Amino acid sequence: MKLAHLIMAHQNPKQLLRLLESLKHQDADIYIHLDSKTDISSFQNTLAHCNVTFLSNRVNVIWGEYSVIDATLKGMEEILGKGIVYSHINLLSGADYPLQPVDSFHDLLKKNVDKTFIWFDKIFNDWVHGQARVNTYYFGDYHFPGRYQLSKVVSKLLPNRKMPGGLVLYGRSQWLTITSEAAIYVLKYLKDHSGAVRYFRMTWAVDEILFQTVLCNSAYRELLVNDNLRYLPLKADFRPVVFGIGNKEELISSGKFFARKFDLETDSAIFDFLDKKIGIKV
Repeated sequence: MKLAHLIMAHQNPKQLLRLLESLKHQDADIYIHLDSKTDISSFQNTLAHCNVTFLSNRVNVIWGEYSVIDATLKGMEEILGKGIVYSHINLLSGADYPLQPVDSFHDLLKKNVDKTFIWFDKIFNDWVHGQARVNTYYFGDYHFPGRYQLSKVVSKLLPNRKMPGGLVLYGRSQWLTITSEAAIYVLKYLKDHSGAVRYFRMTWAVDEILFQTVLCNSAYRELLVNDNLRYLPLKADFRPVVFGIGNKEELISSGKFFARKFDLETDSAIFDFLDKKIGIKV
């Protein structure tokens, strides 16, 4: 069974190198989507000895906009087009780090070859923070002057939006471990449903909604595990916590396989601690 890691990166090549070293496994291939705004040369130089593939279809990623989803989908499509059979695609950011030995992660996936690990809740039942995103109109992805002001005006004048096709809206975290079959389904669904794509493009931070909504309204719903295997605490302003050595016990006791967010320049000691704890040799 082969696993593909899809890493979304835009900075810190030295930190990315440590993440790659932690993911090394005979049954894993690693693919990197590097934001098109970022100079690739420093990453290629730093990672020259690593067995990784830089994805060719690079996207200019802007936080909160559909470009995040666009980069993810294009990355998955490129991986699936390699002709290699992968049971899962594991979506990570360059600011992630493992909390358990990589063998344990592979063992879990081998026991769940048909399962997708994704965190989801019904937006209008359990996720109040996500409701404004799907009710209001957001034109940030269309890149015309005055788009943000127009978003506010239109959202006040028009009734709340409705998801095409009567789909129930779900959401939570963008980070997931998805089976290849489920990824293929999502890609095909979006190609066949232009109305859904228009709706998603007008949704702020849709990266936390699209996969959950498409999959939870499909036959793949029965194959979803409502756990994305990641420890992702947020601060009061909904920004991710940046972990340091002071969080070491909290991280290990979480029981998760990955966590974010880490910053090598801010606190390298937490990387050293985790490497020793889970047996990573750098």
